[in-house]
Amino acid sequence: MSSSIGVAIDDLIQPFQIEDLGIRGRVVRLGPLVDRVLTSHAYPEPVSRLLGEALALTAMIGSALKFDGRFILQTQGDGPVSMLVADYEAPGKIRGYAMMNAERVAEAIEAGRTEPADLMGSGHLALTIDQGPDMAPYQGIVALHPDGLSHSAHEYFANSEQVATRIRLAAGPFYHREAAGPEKNWRAGAIMIQHIARDGGLTGYREGDDDERPYTDDEEAWNRASILLATVEDHELLDPEIEPTRLLFRLFHEDGVRAYDPSPVEFSCHCSRERMSSVLRSFGGHEIDEMAQEGVITVTCEFCSEVYIFEPAELKEGLN
Repeated sequence: MSSSIGVAIDDLIQPFQIEDLGIRGRVVRLGPLVDRVLTSHAYPEPVSRLLGEALALTAMIGSALKFDGRFILQTQGDGPVSMLVADYEAPGKIRGYAMMNAERVAEAIEAGRTEPADLMGSGHLALTIDQGPDMAPYQGIVALHPDGLSHSAHEYFANSEQVATRIRLAAGPFYHREAAGPEKNWRAGAIMIQHIARDGGLTGYREGDDDERPYTDDEEAWNRASILLATVEDHELLDPEIEPTRLLFRLFHEDGVRAYDPSPVEFSCHCSRERMSSVLRSFGGHEIDEMAQEGVITVTCEFCSEVYIFEPAELKEGLN
């Protein structure tokens, strides 16, 4: 197994290929990036786990873009967490947030109902690829799976991309002790495998048990890779001491796994005072006056929690 990965083991996407099994894939490892997002919002822990997984999945799929565009993941459901939003802007810029009903979330936690189906409810997952103003965006929509985002993503790849795909997601707090006492940092990780057709493309094929034909060599290889992937534990995706290449070696060292150059990802938000001012000015003078409280208008960015304060007169200057 070869790898050019150096000291950095966080906030990166590690691509790999398993030539003997006809598999390609990626490992995502998020550390400071996901900790910044989740800590700044201070969501309850089950909600942070959901958004952490959404950020890892967004990095996983978005990093496959071959152009300067955006990949947006969005869930909408009737549960206490009504929406998750995460987007990836090439090359390697990520942000995200969750919308929730705090009272309903607290009730769910109190009752021990913190599984994805409990928090997100029924709804859909929308995956959008935006190639810029000159191209129409492409969007795939699948139902929210009760077992979580990875299962919804499986349905997306099977139906929209027709690609045999398996994904493992994990997110959670990582505790370590320092002189001042225990400290918690959020981490997230993911690993994905996809089947490579003999011509080098990606393909899907039967995955149920209804067909009694003998498995082909390709299907046997896919089954082997899927079984090995299923052995991945959450701590292997989250522990900063387990490098992505170490995990790949543990899983696929008998099958000729090859790790390629990793690519970095970082938190990035598009908000600015100028952008917020432009949005507010679009409402007009009367609406601006109505939005003011105690003489000012306060706007908080959903993605980064940055707070912007405006005086109505400042916003109305130059308006008709």
